[in-house]
Amino acid sequence: MCGILGLLLHDATVNAAPEICEGLSLLQHRGQDACGIVTCGPRGRLYQCKANGMVRDVFTQDAVVRLIGGMGIGHVRYPTAGSSHHAEAQPFYVNSPYGITFAHNGNLINTPALLQFMDAVAHRHINTSSDSELLLNIFADNLNDTGKFRINEEDIFVAVGRLMTQARGAYACVAMLAGFGIIAFRDPNGIRPLGFACRATAAQGGSAKDWLCASESAVADVAGFIDWEDVRPGTPETIFLPCTMCRTSPQKTILNIEYFFGAFFIVGEAVIMTRSGMSRRQVVPAATFAPDIFEYVYLARPDSVIDGISVYRSRMAMGNALAREVQRVLTEKGISVDVVIPVPDTSRVAALNLAQALGLPYREGFVKNRYVGRTFIMPDQQMRKKNVRKKLNAMALEFVDKNVLIVDDSIVRGTTSREIIQMAKDVGAKKVIMASCAPPIRYPNVYGIDMPSRTELVAHGRTMEEVAEALGADLVIFQTLEDLVASVRGLNPSIEKFECSVFSGEYVTGSVDNAYLDHLENIRSDNMKSKAGTGAMAASPTVADGINGHGKGEGAGEVELGKGAGGKRGMGCRAAESKAEGDGDNVRSSGAVDGVDDTIGLHNSWKLS
Repeated sequence: MCGILGLLLHDATVNAAPEICEGLSLLQHRGQDACGIVTCGPRGRLYQCKANGMVRDVFTQDAVVRLIGGMGIGHVRYPTAGSSHHAEAQPFYVNSPYGITFAHNGNLINTPALLQFMDAVAHRHINTSSDSELLLNIFADNLNDTGKFRINEEDIFVAVGRLMTQARGAYACVAMLAGFGIIAFRDPNGIRPLGFACRATAAQGGSAKDWLCASESAVADVAGFIDWEDVRPGTPETIFLPCTMCRTSPQKTILNIEYFFGAFFIVGEAVIMTRSGMSRRQVVPAATFAPDIFEYVYLARPDSVIDGISVYRSRMAMGNALAREVQRVLTEKGISVDVVIPVPDTSRVAALNLAQALGLPYREGFVKNRYVGRTFIMPDQQMRKKNVRKKLNAMALEFVDKNVLIVDDSIVRGTTSREIIQMAKDVGAKKVIMASCAPPIRYPNVYGIDMPSRTELVAHGRTMEEVAEALGADLVIFQTLEDLVASVRGLNPSIEKFECSVFSGEYVTGSVDNAYLDHLENIRSDNMKSKAGTGAMAASPTVADGINGHGKGEGAGEVELGKGAGGKRGMGCRAAESKAEGDGDNVRSSGAVDGVDDTIGLHNSWKLS
């Protein structure tokens, strides 16, 4: 559910960071845990600012000014499988080969096999528990296999194709090669959204273009980009390459990939944006194109268009379909409703259409505090519960002595719904009927949305009556899965299937069984997240911790390598007013601890004075 963004300006003398920052603010709803930007300036020099926190807090004016360069990528993070520690803030970076930065939205389902491959075959060190860093190193390893001093677009397409044969799960990715350009691609099933657009410039008689890729089209609309297109998914096909492109190591069987005479499987589409233009390649069309239907229910902005479907129109259709189900159930139960009230904000569109279809008054009964983040994506259950009443306040005059139909986009853990229902009763509602635009969520999501434990899902293993009792409602009404799919698919009939595993338990990528779900629940649990955060490399996003040598410096210094213990090279910081000397695991330093980033060795402009 993270948000990713890449921007390449044709004029390399104009800094891209201000626009990237604005774009990330438009994607803030997709992640509120951490954010980051890496830009590429003259001679391929990379500049970075990333930390835990909201976009408005991390990217101060001073920080943005230090992000030099006409292209860059950005990320807003919402943690799922990894910890909430700042060390996992994206984008990630590897210096070899060529200098690559990488941002990712989604979740992999074959992480253990990939980690074994990285260790036993590729010999690459993975520093965090983030599968985004893992994807980056797979991509880097594939590029490294070319053995070239300089690569071309053909090499990149091959590297992305190989990555798609190795990684299983959901991923929308944007990468930047220092001094080269930006690459965007998504998984073969197209589960997580990603698209790109262009903007004409005055250069070359108006023929030159700026390029943008982002998780949602709203970013392109606001920034004045046009011709939005979704990055297409794909399906496997065998092709043949020179034998130098494959490895003969028998350990390749770790990933169950056949390597014979240089043959391997390549899938999907990659989009490469450079100042010379845009290139895209797809081997064959998608076999099972299955975008995540929860994007339309809750995750995406209503003003976005994802895979040719207006999120706003899909929610209107959900309201119309839900109205029919509500009418059926209310008639069956002999219950009348006086007013329809939405849970702001994502259910407003559906609730309004539902009220119109049923001929009932629509009222705004809850006032929202917009300075409290989305409770669904808060990192722990205690924080979610604590913030519901801070976020919403019920207006008694819309509830007192009325049978109220409250409409929400979905009911996941039940934390928010339970508090909202109690709030309605506290201010005088006679009966509270809860209606959900989504079907009951009974299964975990393994593709990048934090629905980790089956036992945490309020509908798991419960009947509708038991769900209502657990929530404290007089009645709960859910949309049917058939109606939900029809509401979304009706706007783009070419999409034959959606990823609906949280409702059906059917996972489009396969290889998801109870053992995997048990494993996922363990590593994603709130308690595990808290513990994982204490074991990362550093205690603050401004401390410069090198591998085999820890450096602390002051000011906007450059990264330099110091001598570590046993002849190994540690990382220190050369600063204008403070000099750090790498001496094994200890570094003597004076002054503040702002300087080198603690995880990727890039100059980090976060909170520099």
